[in-house]
Amino acid sequence: MSSAIQFDPIRLPPEAEALRAEVREFLNEEIAAGTFDPVTAPYRDGFNPEFSRRVGERGWIGMTWPKKYGGQERSFLERYVVTEEFRAVSAPTRVHFTADRQSGPVLIKYAPDHIKDDILPRITRGECCFCIGMSEPGSGSDLFAASTRATKTDGGFLINGAKVWTSSAHRADYMIGLFRTSASTEENRRHGLTQFLVDMKNTKGITVNPIHHMTGIHEFNEVVFEDAFVPEENVLGEVDSAWKQATSELAYERSGPERFLETIYILTELVRALGDKPDTRGAEGIGRLVAQLHTLRRMSVSVNGMLQAGKEPTLEGSIVKDLGTNWEQDLPAKARQLAAFVDDDAGNRADFDELLRFATMIAPKLTIQGGTREILRGIIARGLGLR
Repeated sequence: MSSAIQFDPIRLPPEAEALRAEVREFLNEEIAAGTFDPVTAPYRDGFNPEFSRRVGERGWIGMTWPKKYGGQERSFLERYVVTEEFRAVSAPTRVHFTADRQSGPVLIKYAPDHIKDDILPRITRGECCFCIGMSEPGSGSDLFAASTRATKTDGGFLINGAKVWTSSAHRADYMIGLFRTSASTEENRRHGLTQFLVDMKNTKGITVNPIHHMTGIHEFNEVVFEDAFVPEENVLGEVDSAWKQATSELAYERSGPERFLETIYILTELVRALGDKPDTRGAEGIGRLVAQLHTLRRMSVSVNGMLQAGKEPTLEGSIVKDLGTNWEQDLPAKARQLAAFVDDDAGNRADFDELLRFATMIAPKLTIQGGTREILRGIIARGLGLR
């Protein structure tokens, strides 16, 4: 059965735009204080616990969550503005971002009360880092082919296998991992997967192996489990039935502005390099890139409006992620072409050239985050009734 693709036109409410001014003021203060530099921040790993704690003090982590867990019960569209402003200047959000975006909502829906009461307030204070254990060496982003096993034992489960491309696993306090608890069936390939909360700091039998970018930055990891014990109370949701909650979780990951703003610094520096009076070729090129970016943003805002309305826009989120990744991966080459005739003495030429080199090297990893292009297009094809 096919689904209708629907991106309702949504405008950000006045309270979201008012919040934008507050967020910009905060970020300008942090930049002036030397917390980070928007030009050099892309070269860093984005891990700054002190900054995350200050963000938490502002109430901007877990801001859509219930107040009893430290949240602010604000809208997804207000959270969208915070994310957008942080991404626009490459703010160092790695400590809290994954927990804020998707791990916290999973815990709110599926974790026992005592786990919610313990962990969620720590996330909102910027004190807790999460990673996501989904992709595997033998199956990549095909979640239903996951083979890392969780075998029942006294009081819990023993985990054996490996996850790969796991961002921040070397820093994380916890992982929300998807593991196989029983075999799938011919009738239901989705059967047999269960989500677990894994304590990354205190669980024996976990080895984290670094995977460095070509730039040298350590972001990704392979996580190997060898009889790693996870207590039964750390099961999230129903045993053998996690496929729906895992795919719903990915709607959060795939639809936000981070899906097309990770390398926005290229567009920013390109505009500066071309100056106030670009030639016709440069002006047309900038116009085309900005028009595409505006379209992506409208689609992304629409998906967040659907999340606010309690919908699960899996199809639309996959489209935003696929198109956003394509735009970001093409951006360095298009920027290089447009800047070919920029004077070598342009004020930011050295910074621009270095950022181009950096963005070109990290471009391959953009397709890994939130699901590869092949997996996303399979989801889209199924949603359209084509497979």
